[in-house]
Amino acid sequence: MSLLFILSAGFLVGMKHATEPDHVAAVATLASGRQTLAQALLQGAAWGIGHATTLMVLGSIVLALGKSIPPGMTLALEFAVAAMLIALGGNVLLRLRRQNTDFHAHRCPSDDQQAQDHARGLPLRALTVGMMHGMAGSTALILLSLEAVESHALGLAYIALFGLGSIVGMALLSVAMSVPLRFLAAARLVWLHKGATAAVGAFSCMLGIAMGWRVGVAGGMFS
Repeated sequence: MSLLFILSAGFLVGMKHATEPDHVAAVATLASGRQTLAQALLQGAAWGIGHATTLMVLGSIVLALGKSIPPGMTLALEFAVAAMLIALGGNVLLRLRRQNTDFHAHRCPSDDQQAQDHARGLPLRALTVGMMHGMAGSTALILLSLEAVESHALGLAYIALFGLGSIVGMALLSVAMSVPLRFLAAARLVWLHKGATAAVGAFSCMLGIAMGWRVGVAGGMFS
């Protein structure tokens, strides 16, 4: 298997990895706020940077020590992601409840603050969410890289390109999710915009609950 094929596969798999349901749900909640397309792009990129950073740090440690992450810790991290999805979805629903019916005429202070935060640099919340996902998904990726490559250096290169692919994939996906919401807002279809936003929040909550049940009960974390 050629070096170019392995590294190219890492990048493409990383882009596909960005479309995992829990990743999509988390970034959809972040993209549901009122923001420009550039800010949506930055949200997705920030998630990818956090995700890639965690993978590189953990991957370096695991590959250097030659030991995998303990199963109990993996379950705990996945459960933490489930709780995070519930919190993100709940935040969207609470924000929606606080908004006035005509949100074009009356801007919410929290939205103004969110826009200011975007203008300052990388969105810290998106960065943190990406780091959490990176920790929870690191085990499978590291094992895959160990099977696909013959050296630790190549393994780290694979992880790095995987991370780069996830940054590109999630940035594009974040913009794609933001476009219809911006269209509904611009068209003053208030009820449809609110319905779509509520669906995003509800989906994140339900997915978080399902993941929590799978990890905590079916997965034996609490047994």
